[in-house]
Amino acid sequence: MLRKLKLRPLAVISALFLCVTAFADEKIGYGQGVLTDENNRPTGAIQAQEQYGELSARFIGENGDKHIYLTFDEGYENGCTSDILDILKAKGVSAVFYITYDYAKSNPELVQRMVNEGHTVGNHTYSHPSLPDCTDSEFFEEVIRLEQYVYDNFGVRTRTLRPPMGEFSPRTLKLAKQLGYETVFWSFAYADWRTDDQPSPADAYKRITSATHDGAIYLLHAVSKTNTAILGDVIDYWRARGYTVTALG
Repeated sequence: MLRKLKLRPLAVISALFLCVTAFADEKIGYGQGVLTDENNRPTGAIQAQEQYGELSARFIGENGDKHIYLTFDEGYENGCTSDILDILKAKGVSAVFYITYDYAKSNPELVQRMVNEGHTVGNHTYSHPSLPDCTDSEFFEEVIRLEQYVYDNFGVRTRTLRPPMGEFSPRTLKLAKQLGYETVFWSFAYADWRTDDQPSPADAYKRITSATHDGAIYLLHAVSKTNTAILGDVIDYWRARGYTVTALG
């Protein structure tokens, strides 16, 4: 039987976080933007990394980092995850899957397969709220309840946090850091979650591969049938250009 995490009482956590309220709490909706530098690296991600990196936030790796960091957000199951896992296994690639409580509870066999096949399970919060709207105590509940559930049921601990909708504030980054989490954003994402408005495979392939850059953190949604169809070819493209495709370290 898996042991429960020995969590500190909520009152103790709240006291520890009391100093965090001094941090600015303006809600920021992150997106990498469309502008890039001479190395094809999104300037929005670079600027965010410079501004918030000290709060254990990661938006992009270093220039010269020949890795593609592959992440998938799992809000609900659309029949694609098994195929994605098959492709990753065939290619020998690991990724991070950011899950919620509802996803984990509804799809335990898929989460267990992620663990068994060497992928990282990331924390996408318990109920997918906008984190800047949460009080300190609510933030704690959202992150730790999901962490506890994943540990109790799958035997692994979540250690990186993907904020729902990319919404954050300096306060939420500080809270996550004090919990021992790195808050992970992305340097590439597009509207692939629109299941009723999927691009053609050719268009999606061009959009994803043309954005390739050093230290890229790719956010793909596992509900996208188009992404799933082209994933193997995309991995081959990256590798042919000298990149190692992997989960975040």
